[in-house]
Amino acid sequence: MTDAHETAADRSLRTTGGAPPDDAGSSVTQAPTPLLEPREGIPPVIADAGALAEVTAAFAAGTGPVAVDAERASGYRYGQRAYLVQLRRQGAGTALIDPVACPDLSGLGAALSGTEWVLHAATQDLPCLREIGMVPSTLFDTELAGRLAGFPRVGLGAMVENVLGFVLEKGHSAVDWSTRPLPEPWLRYAALDVELLVDLRDALEKELERQGKLEWARQEFDAIAAAPPAEPRKDPWRRTSGMHKVRRRRQLAVVRELWQTRDHVAQRRDVSPGKVLGDAAIVEAALAQPANTHALAALHGFGRVNRRQLDQWQAAVDRARSLTESQLPQPGQAVTGPPPPRAWADKDPAAAARLSAARAAVSALAEELAMPQENLITPDTVRRVCWQPPKESGAEAVTEALAAHGARPWQVELVTPLLVEALAAQPGEQQEAGPRAV
Repeated sequence: MTDAHETAADRSLRTTGGAPPDDAGSSVTQAPTPLLEPREGIPPVIADAGALAEVTAAFAAGTGPVAVDAERASGYRYGQRAYLVQLRRQGAGTALIDPVACPDLSGLGAALSGTEWVLHAATQDLPCLREIGMVPSTLFDTELAGRLAGFPRVGLGAMVENVLGFVLEKGHSAVDWSTRPLPEPWLRYAALDVELLVDLRDALEKELERQGKLEWARQEFDAIAAAPPAEPRKDPWRRTSGMHKVRRRRQLAVVRELWQTRDHVAQRRDVSPGKVLGDAAIVEAALAQPANTHALAALHGFGRVNRRQLDQWQAAVDRARSLTESQLPQPGQAVTGPPPPRAWADKDPAAAARLSAARAAVSALAEELAMPQENLITPDTVRRVCWQPPKESGAEAVTEALAAHGARPWQVELVTPLLVEALAAQPGEQQEAGPRAV
């Protein structure tokens, strides 16, 4: 269904005299308006092949960018799969699709090939969308656009309010989206999440262009769209909360066995691992290494566990206790990059001086450009270049090093002069970072 009335982006720009203010902090000069209902009402949930085919045809025939969002059941279900997919496009209206009933959306994804997808915090939703066959060729990330434009708050609700002048109700963001049937208030919330996404995109594009940052944003969006799926984490059990307390190898083995047992149970039951056994309980058991279920039951987190579950957890502890020295995990993870910066002064004072100079220069330029430092250049890239600088000095070598670490052309252009100067810094030099012309 086409939108005959004025768009929210047009309304925002009209009420603000054409653009957000220089600090991009709040572009709306009148009280925000609560957004209570989708323009065409709450659409029915697509849950069968016939309805999906109709929606696919409608969105293929639509015009302009397509707003895309996905809802997961983090904290309730195992993994990060999508439990609802929302789309909106000019000429097609809004669609709510149940990916449990329609697990293969590759046909819809193919129908939108070549169309710009508009997502908010795209890297959060792209993995679960990829699982059901939806992969964009081009995209516009409204959260990242907000960061580059200098907005202090870049959540969807804050951006819609500050840029477009509407208030989104965010009360259902953390509900269990695996619930069936989905309650009407949740569906209304889901539909409203894509209601103004394209309008937000249009306003942010104008603001980025005004600031001279639109090409930078396009390079960032292209990098997100082209990025391959993330590699599985190595030793994910090491990310257990509270691991800093676990120092002995035998204790590490207990954490590993309990974590892997919990993960197997959570996957089999399709529940969040935290609902099976908390991280705090795993760490406490690792520190105590109980000899039997009676001792295990006395630990925090195990007191209300039934006997069968106690036997299961105790068996994991016993497996860890029976391992030989050669089978025990090593403390820490294999270091593939520089050591922690706090250790640089002792290990390599020259590298510490380079890093100090680079950080000061990057911080000053990021402040001048009104964007977070990590969006100007990732801290990891700065650390790697400063720890192992190019063998050859000069801009060309630094440019090659930055590109090799994945920096985009716009980042390379801006940061190369800073690092060329920083790599010449010597221990004991006082680093000063002032405003710099771009």
